[in-house]
Amino acid sequence: MKTMKVRLILTEEALGMTPVDKDIHRTFIASKAPDAPSIEEEVEAVGVEEVVEKQKTVFPRMADGTLFFWDYQMRGMIKDSLGLLKRATGTLASKITAYKKIVDGLIFVQERKIPIHVEGEINDCQRPLRSSGASGEHVALANSETVPAGSWIEFTFELWRDDLDDVIRECLDYGRRRGLAQWRNSGKGTFEWDELDDDGNIIGGNHTEEGRKADAARKAKKAKKEADKASKSA
Repeated sequence: MKTMKVRLILTEEALGMTPVDKDIHRTFIASKAPDAPSIEEEVEAVGVEEVVEKQKTVFPRMADGTLFFWDYQMRGMIKDSLGLLKRATGTLASKITAYKKIVDGLIFVQERKIPIHVEGEINDCQRPLRSSGASGEHVALANSETVPAGSWIEFTFELWRDDLDDVIRECLDYGRRRGLAQWRNSGKGTFEWDELDDDGNIIGGNHTEEGRKADAARKAKKAKKEADKASKSA
């Protein structure tokens, strides 16, 4: 088993994913009842602000108010990245079979709750969501709490296969293009990252020149080792 400590630094704001409405399942079922009020009727009854607030998604909070990500959200990000990178030419991910099972059974995050170090103000992001169905096109307004670019998190991957560390690095590099949490397709939640040693020193990643040099040196060393192995077996 290997461990890999990383720091992710947001380059674009990230959106919260947890519903404010704690009775979300009960509310959803009730909304399907024949006599359930329409959105227009609910707005008229309780006001716009209350309806918007009830439908908002936020970040979960610790007892002291600190915002955090859950461990499974980091694993979900790796699974999402692997699924897309698997289709790209020449990636490590393209050589992996049954990637979902690998993430579920061999890649873990040690910290259950990952504190967000917020750099700046917490805001909201409102955007339209469009969907098409048998009854035509529908448009709904989504509202989410956001943490700003520059905010960061630190956590530790636990890898139960020795060759998975480079796969994780590839997925984290992809974070510059496809990030964390909601609305990733629009560029929200993108990030750069540092790989850290046990003392917190940067030993890899793409966020700093120091990390990029360390990564380049590691890749060159690995390439030389593979070349030497191939020449001996030739």
